[in-house]
Amino acid sequence: MAFDSFSPADIAAMPRAEFAFPGALRDRLVAAILDGSKTSTTGLVADYEHEGEPVPEAGDRSVVIDSDGRPVAVIEVTGVRVVPLAEVDLAHVVDEGEGHRSVAEWRDGHERFWHGEDVRAVLEDPHFTVDDTTPVVLERFRLVTDLRPAG
Repeated sequence: MAFDSFSPADIAAMPRAEFAFPGALRDRLVAAILDGSKTSTTGLVADYEHEGEPVPEAGDRSVVIDSDGRPVAVIEVTGVRVVPLAEVDLAHVVDEGEGHRSVAEWRDGHERFWHGEDVRAVLEDPHFTVDDTTPVVLERFRLVTDLRPAG
């Protein structure tokens, strides 16, 4: 794995990658990124649209933020597909590094998250729901560097 050096100014200028919300789930996802078991993630097109953010592109780099708001890693997007939720495949699910053994198991957990109060609050839609046709962003990435202090 190649490691690049980044100055504090480089880090400050990069977009932030915040996986889930601060807490236990984010802590597990960040740990999986840092140990290399998480190399993909899924986002809602609706979230990108609501935030006025473009869908990531290969080559984009961002700073992974932990639950305490600290930068812990830099990741680089290696591939992006936008597909209906029904087209998420097992390879993507496994590469999310959350231990899901089937697409159905993965989808059940993601639907609980997406239908939760936090996501609905962020989207400002108390009735937000997903179905087979909901467009999702399947993002693949690689760990560029671990920013945690050595030791």
